[in-house]
Amino acid sequence: MAETISGSTSEAAATKSSYPSANAGWFLVIMLTIAYVFSFIDRYILGLLIEPIKADLGLTDEQIGWVIGPAFAIFYATMGLPLGWLVDRSKRTWIVAAGIFVWSLATAVSGLAKSFWHLFIARMMVGVGEATLSPSAMSMIADSFPPEKRGKPISVYVAALSLGSGIASLIGGAVLIWAKTTDSVTVPLFGALAPWQLTFFAVGLPGILLAGVFMFIKEPPRQVAELDSDLDGNSIKDALTYVSRRFGTYGTFVSMAAVMAIIAYSQGFLPATFERTWGWPAEKYALVNGVALLIFGPATVFITGVISDRWTQAGARDASLRLLIIGYVIMIPTAILPMFMPTPELAYGFLILNTIGIAMISGMAITALLAITPGQIRGQVVALYYMSISMAGLFLGPSSVGVLSTRVFGEENIRLAMAALPVLYGLVPLLLIPLSIRLYRRQLDHIAGQSNA
Repeated sequence: MAETISGSTSEAAATKSSYPSANAGWFLVIMLTIAYVFSFIDRYILGLLIEPIKADLGLTDEQIGWVIGPAFAIFYATMGLPLGWLVDRSKRTWIVAAGIFVWSLATAVSGLAKSFWHLFIARMMVGVGEATLSPSAMSMIADSFPPEKRGKPISVYVAALSLGSGIASLIGGAVLIWAKTTDSVTVPLFGALAPWQLTFFAVGLPGILLAGVFMFIKEPPRQVAELDSDLDGNSIKDALTYVSRRFGTYGTFVSMAAVMAIIAYSQGFLPATFERTWGWPAEKYALVNGVALLIFGPATVFITGVISDRWTQAGARDASLRLLIIGYVIMIPTAILPMFMPTPELAYGFLILNTIGIAMISGMAITALLAITPGQIRGQVVALYYMSISMAGLFLGPSSVGVLSTRVFGEENIRLAMAALPVLYGLVPLLLIPLSIRLYRRQLDHIAGQSNA
């Protein structure tokens, strides 16, 4: 049973750990959020440089789709579960430090790409590094705050999605403006580099310094109060067995997060869509998008986190799931309608609403997951969650848009490919919402029974 749990978790089981001070918890959240911002800048900058990369390397939309999506996902997804196993046993701050170093160096190396395959391999290594962060972060955040106080810190961490994407947009916009004034820059050791190549260096190298900081951050003690008698240990097999026995519960609400990831990752094609459809230069889209993301994304996830905590403290144990569903209902139509607007201003107005829906789902899906997952397998289940939504988002999002654009609608009609995506993937989870609510509440009752046992 639970006393057979291996590694550091079993050692902690003998004495119940107390949560660290609020100051210590929030310091950790802030540092993890900064790391998450760095990761999203490195992840999303490629989407803003599509046109100059295509021109220099001679790539098609389909090839760009493979680089943005599957190249990143191959290891980001498949390394998640073994890394989650490591998170449940090893020093998590050191795991984060190693991951930041790997993805930052790989981002910088992306700027040296001379072909499709060079860029593909570099983005694969970015995925390897970034796979370490969220399983470690969510495990440490859960060990720093009790369940009724997790909504706000998780929302602050998840706000990095919008912060990172927004900063990446602003950087990309500035680079595109600069690119129109210069053809190349000579860099010692590397020779003449195009502006898009120099951008990868500029956003990647600072992360190496951040990696060093995490070597000295103290991680919280593991909380072992939230155990489950259905678990014999905390091996990968135990985690997979636990989730598979509750596949309907996890699968129905995680499918909404998966569709969110599909839509969010496909938006790497939005700069090209606005340029080809409404004539907005990519740099104009990038600057407008950057400002909007920085305003609406973090505000949405923080406000949603506050509401989630208040509803939970008032007795609504499924508050996070309710807010997740509200976000989903906002997200689907606002991903379709912009593509049929007559002006770019109207189109982007709907995309602001879409950003709000995506932000709500991003924060509440992981909060909902933690509420129904026992502490001794949390790192692995969080890793499995990110693996699942990342495989969906990265394999199906950009690649579907790329294929539909190149092979079905024609690259001049990329907006139709963007509009088709939410229809293809979003309807089934919408129909499963009533089942998701029922199964989720049943699992909450199970967890409550374990805590009272």
